[in-house]
Parts: sequence; C-alpha cells; structure tokens
Amino acid sequence: MLDTIPETKTRSFRGRRSPGDRLREALTQLAAGNGTLITHQETAWASITFSGTRHEMVFEFEGPQAVVSGELFAAILPDHEFTVPGQLVADALVTGIDHKTFPQPKMTVSVTVLMLVDA
Repeated sequence: MLDTIPETKTRSFRGRRSPGDRLREALTQLAAGNGTLITHQETAWASITFSGTRHEMVFEFEGPQAVVSGELFAAILPDHEFTVPGQLVADALVTGIDHKTFPQPKMTVSVTVLMLVDA
C-alpha cells in the first residue's frame, strides 16, 4: 500500500505595512516616481501628551527631468496633506538640498517628517 502525502495549500502572506512604510510610499508618490529613497531613519519619541515617530529621509533625483521633479517635491512637501491611517503628520520639512551638475544633473533632498499617533 502506498502512503499518500496529504495535499497542502500554500498561502502567501503579505506583512502589515507600518506607518513608516505608508509614509515612504506617500513620499515616493509625491516625488512622482523620479526620486530614489537613499536612506530612512525612524526614531520613536514621546512626551507627556503625545507619542510618535520622527522620520529622516534622503531622496536622490538623477537626470534633468528628475531634478525638476525634485525641485517640485521640495517646494510642495511642507504644505502637503498626508493620509497615514492612525497617524497625524505634525510637520514635514525639507532640511537640505544639494545640487550637482557633473557628470549629469543630480539633486539630493533631505526631509524630516514628524508623525503623531492619532488616538
């Protein structure tokens, strides 16, 4: 008699996206797909009345059209209305911009975003 191995179903699980993941997605969309996220540092913080996270990110825009997108990204970021479930974006700042022209135009934009837990 042959032993049969029961058939098993496999499911692929998609991990839950964190608020930091959602913020990265929102910023990437704001960069119109022309910016590459170089670094992302997330730091938790809390005070007596609030808790949240501070996100420091660096985006790189390489090429003439990407640099134009980077300039627009830097201009609209501080006033952009973010939608991150369970979070409030308290502050979004451009903390640095670096332009290079050789060998091709490149722009690096550093941003800091402060998110509060929306309780």
